[in-house]
Amino acid sequence: MKYILTLLVALFLISCNNSVSTEKEEKQQILSVMKAQEKAWSNHDLEGFMKGYWKSDSLKFYGSSGLTYGWNKTLANYKRGYPTKDHSGTLKFKVNDISKVGKESYFVMGEYHLTRKVGNANGVFMIIFKKINGEWKIIADTSC
Repeated sequence: MKYILTLLVALFLISCNNSVSTEKEEKQQILSVMKAQEKAWSNHDLEGFMKGYWKSDSLKFYGSSGLTYGWNKTLANYKRGYPTKDHSGTLKFKVNDISKVGKESYFVMGEYHLTRKVGNANGVFMIIFKKINGEWKIIADTSC
């Protein structure tokens, strides 16, 4: 009986440790997606920036113009709002919180800072990441 109890405690501790390291790794993977987005945006590569988003008509983006559905519409809005490198500028994210909200989903809250020739722009965001086909993708974005 003592042996079984010791084994159960050991399995529990191993399970808890794996859960913590997995969550830490998942958060790092999400931050890597966002770092790639910063780089693409700062190169005025809006299609590259959109690689962080779920390429689906079900993608949701909520901004000052209201709710937009779909990857293609979101990209079109970015192209219209940021037509040149002077408009897109250099992007920096400041992540203030990453919280797990489901088995394979997190919400991320933070700030964005655009340094631009046409005037800087700053704001806040809350995005939801979900693991889809082994990749972390933004499925919903609220930015203002």
